[in-house]
Amino acid sequence: MVRRIVIIGAHAAGCDAAAAARLTDREAEIVMFTNERYAGYSRCGLPFVLVGHIKSFQDLIVFPPSFFKMNKIDLRLEANVTNIDAKSKTVEVQYKDGRVENLQYDSLIIATGARPAVPPIKGREKRGVYVLRTIDDGERIEQAIKESRSAVVIGAGLIGLELGVAFVERGLKTTVVELLPQILPAMLDKDVADFVQRDLERKGLRIIVGRSVEEILGDDKVTGVAVSGEQIQADMVVVATGVRGNVELAQKAGLELGETKLIKVNMRMETNVKDVYACGDCVESTNIITKRPVVCQLGTTAVRQARVAGTNAAGGYAIFLGVLGAAVTRLFDLEIGAVGLTEAFAQRAGIETVSMTLSGKTRAGYYPGALPVRIKLVVEKETEKIVGAQIVGGEGVAQRINALSFAILKEMTVKELAKAETCYAPPVSETWDPIILTAQALLKKLK
Repeated sequence: MVRRIVIIGAHAAGCDAAAAARLTDREAEIVMFTNERYAGYSRCGLPFVLVGHIKSFQDLIVFPPSFFKMNKIDLRLEANVTNIDAKSKTVEVQYKDGRVENLQYDSLIIATGARPAVPPIKGREKRGVYVLRTIDDGERIEQAIKESRSAVVIGAGLIGLELGVAFVERGLKTTVVELLPQILPAMLDKDVADFVQRDLERKGLRIIVGRSVEEILGDDKVTGVAVSGEQIQADMVVVATGVRGNVELAQKAGLELGETKLIKVNMRMETNVKDVYACGDCVESTNIITKRPVVCQLGTTAVRQARVAGTNAAGGYAIFLGVLGAAVTRLFDLEIGAVGLTEAFAQRAGIETVSMTLSGKTRAGYYPGALPVRIKLVVEKETEKIVGAQIVGGEGVAQRINALSFAILKEMTVKELAKAETCYAPPVSETWDPIILTAQALLKKLK
């Protein structure tokens, strides 16, 4: 009998789950639903279309219609799944034309993602206030940029700063306002965050930290924001204060939520309901170092979870080990990356750490184009194992973060890292890679 796999959600997690399911079971019937006009596009690329580095929003479509046709996946756009009946193993779907259908499943994968979390700021309903999550959101912001001279971004996480940079590069006078006392609070320690903030401010982006937007000003249309008594003019405001997992459908169906209020799953991405799997931004992850539940709403996490969910939903076997939260971005000409625990996060988890920050060059110092790079390593004091890293530099940040991700995963000590062999040629690297020099300096500090 042919297995029917139903997938709710058709972006990073949903599409990768479908691909893994098809590889595992060549005969299965796979049906996918999304309530959007477009499927299978990269949300992470949206700010880079707005800055002009990517030509159009259509270029972000990673899974074109030909992918679904070739893999015999029945993709249904602008279709809203309104109910899951776990006992009868059916989903209720409402289509754009008003039709309602009940569809049976053998395996169900919930990849409902997340939606922007908009705090209850007075005036948030005004014209000229935006969020960025979908292509439709991006197109609205693109139009607003053309009609604006100034902008305020609320929130200094990855998306908030990427948008702030995009607006500056498009010629808008831009201010980013962050409630917490530093930018990128989930990614960097304050010392590294302050270094990045100074660099961004030198390039024309105004950043206010440790203060909140009390009100979005204007009558019907935005004219500015009020921040601690100061009025900042803005023709447009974008709220980038994070996302909230879409868990309501799962919760209504009896799926258990974890400590983080996201869907609780095991290593096979199985929920507490038989034959129901979940993956992506709606799912709780486990931190590999602390072994504790964590929110990790990254595209890389979504696709790795999805591959496991899709394989298992189709009758195969795969497991997901957890997350280290490896993340990277580029703001103006500065690359910023991090993996593992910050000192602040480690402290909250009860782990005593020692750290070292060192600056170096990405190539031989005498070679034209050598750029600065700043490395921060965090190790657990008792075991001397590497538990975190933060890197800021002109180039080569992603590759170094990836290398340190492998090191943390394999529980490498700082002593082992200090002895590691690295490659060298003047156009591409230093004789001693800055990572190794930082490890050697940290080793001396520990002794």
